[in-house]
Amino acid sequence: MKLGLPTFLRTTTFKLALLYSAMFAAFSAALLVYLYYSTVYYIRNESDRRLDLEFEQLGNAYFTGGMERLSQSVLERMTRTGSTYFYYLEDSSGRKIAGHFGRMPVAPPEADSKTVYFDFDQPEPDGSVIVRSAAGKFVRLRDNGGALLVAFDTAQQTAIVGRIQRAIFIAAPIGLFLSLLGGVLSSRGAASRADELARTAEAVMGGELGRRVPVRGSGDEFDRLGQRINAMLDQIEKLVDATRNTGNAIAHDLRSPLSRLRNRLEIALSQPLSQDAANATLSETVEEVDRVLATFNAILRLARLEAGAEGERVRMDVSELAEELAELFDPACEEAELSFKSQIARHMMILGDRDLIGQALANMLDNAVKYTPAGGAISFTVQRGPDGTIDLTVVDSGPGVPEASRALVVQRFQRLDSARTQPGSGLGLSLVDSVADMHGGRLMLQDAGGPPDRPGLKATLRLPRA
Repeated sequence: MKLGLPTFLRTTTFKLALLYSAMFAAFSAALLVYLYYSTVYYIRNESDRRLDLEFEQLGNAYFTGGMERLSQSVLERMTRTGSTYFYYLEDSSGRKIAGHFGRMPVAPPEADSKTVYFDFDQPEPDGSVIVRSAAGKFVRLRDNGGALLVAFDTAQQTAIVGRIQRAIFIAAPIGLFLSLLGGVLSSRGAASRADELARTAEAVMGGELGRRVPVRGSGDEFDRLGQRINAMLDQIEKLVDATRNTGNAIAHDLRSPLSRLRNRLEIALSQPLSQDAANATLSETVEEVDRVLATFNAILRLARLEAGAEGERVRMDVSELAEELAELFDPACEEAELSFKSQIARHMMILGDRDLIGQALANMLDNAVKYTPAGGAISFTVQRGPDGTIDLTVVDSGPGVPEASRALVVQRFQRLDSARTQPGSGLGLSLVDSVADMHGGRLMLQDAGGPPDRPGLKATLRLPRA
């Protein structure tokens, strides 16, 4: 059986984390190497500088007092407390004049002032001897052929370099391990969040439309993505629910006109008709067909609107449009025995589609006329709203809409039971709500403040001001 890699090891996040870990390791290695060589280089340069200073001072003694003064200066430096240098001075015959060693501890180099390295035996107080390492410079003295060696114990320098090496050998694997550990942990976290998204998608595909992506509240990119996906799923669930209800609603709303149409035609076919009766029957049939076609046209336009296939927004004066609609509906209200008044502020500019805004306002006014009993009142106002908005409000004195049903009546084909006796398709407020969404506004339904049995409805289309 072939075992697959864990999920998080196959994620892009882990691959990126692995790449960053490699980059971090390379950077750490380069940094440690630089620190090592720069520290060693500094120590050696400092040692060379101090050796050069010793030679300069001893050279001044030699040039001012000759071999005698040089030997005296070497003896003084040998007995100086805290000195870390070793000295050896010999004459031209190789005989020791002064120094820490019994004889020259290193073979003379081919060139003067060259750095030399050598080991020497150092007696201890207990009689034992230890081998020490030293580095120094060797020069030939002019005129008499003697030689001078100045060296220093490299034990401290070697210890410092060793500590640096040990620190590098310890820090490098720790840094690599921590970088890999961080990559693995971050990848596992990202993989688990991605798995949550995948499980949610699988659940929704399996029919659990109420399933949502968990949002942890951290505000990171996964939370933002989850919020967008949840919003999308909310819209999908809303559309699916609307689609589920559409068939029943269409059947319920179109059954009556189609039944009347069939009965009328059946009666017409069952008996001879005069010319006037035939014309009347055909006229009524055409009206029924027109109502059915109007319903389907409303469905088509609403679908196109929600799909974004309609509407071209331009800067327009909604006050002029409102005044035209007020003039159009004033006679309709008078015919329905309703009082109508309008109060329209001038020069209310919005960015919108004139036809769609006009259709939405016409639907709001038509609903008010349709559901307000005779003797009632309707008002139509256009005014500035809060925070740079414009409120287009229609208020009637009809039965109103209960608060629990207000979210329902803006859905497709959703009508209150009391409205089933009125002609219509249940698409009027759905179109108004879609137009509001398209223009970045919203539709608000409230009680108009009437008596409990007839509270009335206050419908406000709030749009952003241009």
